[in-house]
Amino acid sequence: MAIKLIMLLVFFGVMVGIGLYCRKNATDVNGFVLGGRSVGPWLTAFAYGTSYFSAVVFVGYAGQFGWKYGIAATWAGIGNAVLGSLLAWVVLGRRTRIMTQHLDSATMPEFFGKRFGSQSLKVAASVIIFIFLIPYTASLYNGLSRLFGMAFDIDYAVCVVVMAILTGVYVIAGGYMATAINDFIQGIIMLFGICAVILAVLNSQGGFMEALNKLAQVPTETASGPVAGAPGVFASFFGPDPVNLLGVVILTSLGTWGLPQMVQKFYAIKSEKSINTGTVISTLFAMVVAGGCYFLGGFGRLFSDVVGVTENGTPVGGFDAVIPAMLSGLPDILLAVVVILVLSASMSTLSSLVLTSSSTLTLDLLKDHVVKKMDEKQQVFIMRCLIVVFIAISVVLAIIQYRSSVTFIAQLMGVSWGALAGAFLAPFLYGLYWKGATKIACWTSFLFSTVVMLADISPLKASFPAILVSPINCGAFCMIAGLVIVPVVSLFTAKPEKALVDDVFSCYEEKVTVRKSQALGDAQ
Repeated sequence: MAIKLIMLLVFFGVMVGIGLYCRKNATDVNGFVLGGRSVGPWLTAFAYGTSYFSAVVFVGYAGQFGWKYGIAATWAGIGNAVLGSLLAWVVLGRRTRIMTQHLDSATMPEFFGKRFGSQSLKVAASVIIFIFLIPYTASLYNGLSRLFGMAFDIDYAVCVVVMAILTGVYVIAGGYMATAINDFIQGIIMLFGICAVILAVLNSQGGFMEALNKLAQVPTETASGPVAGAPGVFASFFGPDPVNLLGVVILTSLGTWGLPQMVQKFYAIKSEKSINTGTVISTLFAMVVAGGCYFLGGFGRLFSDVVGVTENGTPVGGFDAVIPAMLSGLPDILLAVVVILVLSASMSTLSSLVLTSSSTLTLDLLKDHVVKKMDEKQQVFIMRCLIVVFIAISVVLAIIQYRSSVTFIAQLMGVSWGALAGAFLAPFLYGLYWKGATKIACWTSFLFSTVVMLADISPLKASFPAILVSPINCGAFCMIAGLVIVPVVSLFTAKPEKALVDDVFSCYEEKVTVRKSQALGDAQ
């Protein structure tokens, strides 16, 4: 216990110390929200990765999808690395950095407002973010309850409050730069931690091949119970349900392209070299962390004697109980590493979400709409105050959900990714690349995804096709639908103002001088 407490105190001390150290970089809006647009490749890549993967992935998704799909759940991690990281950086990274600086936009709603020449779009986007990021923020605490209960005799509420306060301190003090540096440290912990946990868990089952052989003996389950004559599916390449697995891959991978807290990382990139280096680092990070989490969860059924199985084949205590059950037999020192790993994952994502929420509400909703005149110091002060408010709301929601039978909050968390990414992905992507995207098409994408995802947690979902009843599949559908809706609606609505569009896209035509190591001269 002493070792665990010492490791926690050192971890928290470093996080807060970095926040206080970075105060000098958070004196104006550009510094507080974007780190002065001077963040290097390693910090940007790790900030992207740690914001991507939280305790929700490590405890919730890994346990749930590993149990449902077996070793095939690893495809979700591979999709996160290739589609959610590599292609996101290649397709969005450079253009996002160039256009957002040209438009002088610090948030995604501000980008929509200036790109499409509509203040109402900016306000609508900020409202959507406010509605769906808060419950998503509350979900970050869920994975901590069982792990802390297993490792420490500490009440869940105390754990949540301490984590929230310490995260708030370094974000409020140092802004984006403090978040980026802490994300780097937390990312290192996540990389080494997940590798150590996988090795320990597989070793407890006799090694990788022995664990795979045991997994192959688990019978396939149907609605009527296990099918004894059909073993091996949980150790197979695509698992028992490849169609729904594809929905998981799309939602958790393509979703990053439209999430404001993820895309905003590209706003702060320092240089072209940072983009190239960051692409590689971010992809490798996702492959290890996400791939490792889902790979580990794929062996969850080998621990069914520990977690227990209900009559309908689900884990006793829900899917969140799977990963803690797998880790319960680890040595104390390794268990302490796991706790810090999950804390790192949760705190890094929490810091990104509250910074995104506070900056969006301040710059896109309050500034010029509620408060007509707001200077730089007032904007930063209000953002810091709102960080406190957002963290407090998320703590209250998390404790209410944990101690009561309120399920609506949990349902809303499940649709947050689908609603946000479904609403923003297509307008943002087409806005970067296509001059023909219209304001009405952007509005249509916003309304379609938010209405569909809200209907998915209401009685209306009874009328949905069977494949869309799951919030995961419904969210994936909204993202793909948006990619069709925006160009189709744009073709049948009023064309955007030519002068506005030409000015927006002029940023790509500016000539720059580079070294020959980066590009050959015309003579060659």
